[in-house]
Amino acid sequence: MFEKKNLVEKLWLKFHDPILYKQYKWELRNYTEQGVFDFFAGINRLDTRDKIIEAAQKDNLLNIIHSGNAGDIIYSLPTIKKISEITGVPINLYLRLNQHLPTPIYSTTAHALGSVMINQKMADMLFPLFNLQSYVNESCVYNNQKIHIDLDFFRSKTIPLSNSNIARWYSYTTGITPELWKPWLQAEPDYYYADKIILARSERYRNSTIRYSFLKTYKNILFIGVKSEYEDMKNAIPNLQWLQVKDFLELTRIIAGCKFFIGNQSFPYAIAE
Repeated sequence: MFEKKNLVEKLWLKFHDPILYKQYKWELRNYTEQGVFDFFAGINRLDTRDKIIEAAQKDNLLNIIHSGNAGDIIYSLPTIKKISEITGVPINLYLRLNQHLPTPIYSTTAHALGSVMINQKMADMLFPLFNLQSYVNESCVYNNQKIHIDLDFFRSKTIPLSNSNIARWYSYTTGITPELWKPWLQAEPDYYYADKIILARSERYRNSTIRYSFLKTYKNILFIGVKSEYEDMKNAIPNLQWLQVKDFLELTRIIAGCKFFIGNQSFPYAIAE
């Protein structure tokens, strides 16, 4: 059986027996690839429609977990909604906090939450929105509850995350096909913002060829996002106003009720889409 070596053992092998070291590296690569495959296709995973229905009938509920990022969780909701429709059992959505942020695929700029995907503050802002959805029985922080479906499996390196639809990632790992042409977020529009343009631009995933300065002629533009993003955009739009929200249910209601939304790939864009 293959055994991984520690750093000292690897260095000793590299300098004392280069041929055996090359063999070790080859075996390590095979071991890693097999581990990824087992992680993705484990027999105990609920990765088909039939398995999910069977588990739902057995426990009369399904507990689903996600570690973030926030936008990724939003894009998982169509699959969760479809699972709810198929099984007819209560669906609980748990958030696993403070998980390390993977190396970005496209962007090298700072993440809004630093080195983690989702923290307690972000979770507290998400829960009012999630708990409003008819297909979510309860959403709260993960605290060792039994988990039926782990949506983090999309990070198993078997899905091309660089060139696929984020909302489709979860169908690949659950076997459930979401109906993306149907709305999956429910929130009453806030028509106080009916004559407002809502603008968002995260520090990541920007298109450097787009110039926003043409918007400075408009007086009804509100920016949503963190302070550094607002200050950066204000350089191009001096009359821009910063709109802060208490939670993401409020943000969703504002976007739903506004005149129109402008944004790059970001959490507000996920809500708007």
